[in-house]
Amino acid sequence: MNLKCAPFALPLLFTLFSSQVAQAEAPYTRLQLEALAQESSRSIQAVRNQVDAAKASVDTASAFPNPELEYQKGDSRAKLPGAVAGNVKTYTLTQPIDLPGRRGARIAAAEAGLQSATALGRGLEADIIARLRLRYFEVLRRQAELKAALEDQAQMEGVRDRIGLRVETGEAPRFELVKADAEMLNSQKNAFTAELRVRQSRAALRALVGPSLPEDFVLAGKLDDVAELTEIASLRKQIRETNPDLLRARAEQTRATKQLEYERAQRWPTLALRATREEEPELQTSRVGFVISIPIWDRRSGPVGEATANLARANNELAHNEFALDRGIEVAYEQYQIAQAQVAALESGIVRQAENAVRIAENAYRFGERGILEVIDAQRVYRAARSELISARYEVAASWTEIERLRATLPTQP
Repeated sequence: MNLKCAPFALPLLFTLFSSQVAQAEAPYTRLQLEALAQESSRSIQAVRNQVDAAKASVDTASAFPNPELEYQKGDSRAKLPGAVAGNVKTYTLTQPIDLPGRRGARIAAAEAGLQSATALGRGLEADIIARLRLRYFEVLRRQAELKAALEDQAQMEGVRDRIGLRVETGEAPRFELVKADAEMLNSQKNAFTAELRVRQSRAALRALVGPSLPEDFVLAGKLDDVAELTEIASLRKQIRETNPDLLRARAEQTRATKQLEYERAQRWPTLALRATREEEPELQTSRVGFVISIPIWDRRSGPVGEATANLARANNELAHNEFALDRGIEVAYEQYQIAQAQVAALESGIVRQAENAVRIAENAYRFGERGILEVIDAQRVYRAARSELISARYEVAASWTEIERLRATLPTQP
């Protein structure tokens, strides 16, 4: 490599040396990165804590009311002849009765809240895994672009050297050398830019995974290493059953319904069992009865109205989520099909034909049948086709990632 004509050569050499050193480290698969992210993500841990709190709320809703024990002591004074004065003691035990209709609605609302928190946690994990997968495929994409840019740079340097020899011998005009130098510098610039993009994508991936991922990590996998998708009808059915946003909206609807039932049950009188024992100087009295609170002034109109509005909101959010989910599935699946068609078209003929055109143009230039402009144009067409192929493969991976996010199938531990 001519360092005088290659101002971007030193960073690229450093990148190649760093990649060779990093090869000593065991490469990380996508599943390993996902496991590291799940272990180190504070957001996931916070949502798991929220699920634990929701579990505790179910225990709270299932608890029975505690009894109340009342003790009173006083003195009695005699006002009539023959009456006995002395100490008076009163013991009262009151046990509130948790009515079945009220208790069942309260527990059901708490259980629906637990389902909502669980779905929220699953959705957050699915979002984090989806972002990680995008970063992972982006690193593979940038590495493929860097590899292609280095190949273009080496090819243009070889063309420039051959043109330099022809110019020195007088077989080609100096204009061709100037054109070759410009193209070579452009290829070096593209390689340097691709190297910077690799660094940026690697830093973004490590920031998402966490410090447990070393700086000199190596990825194992290919850009087109994604699973095949089933038909959209099967996907839509599965996603409707597993999508966290939809599950959470259904749980919120159930909780709002049960909360409305609970508030309406609050309109009924409350009941408590009371036992009383009084100890007087000459008498001991025991009484057992009921305490009933009669809801005359407070008919719970405010809480019932609030619960009714929350139920209407939950119904509207569920309908909106169902509609948005259907549109999201269709868009992601169509994007997946379009990207797959582009990859098939580019792999089956366009890239191969462009590569053959470069080879033919170089051979023709070597024998003096074509000029340098034809060679450069053929190389540009080949570079554009190869770049489109890399982009199309990334779009396939990105659309697959979006569908997996909607499906929220969390990865298994490697």
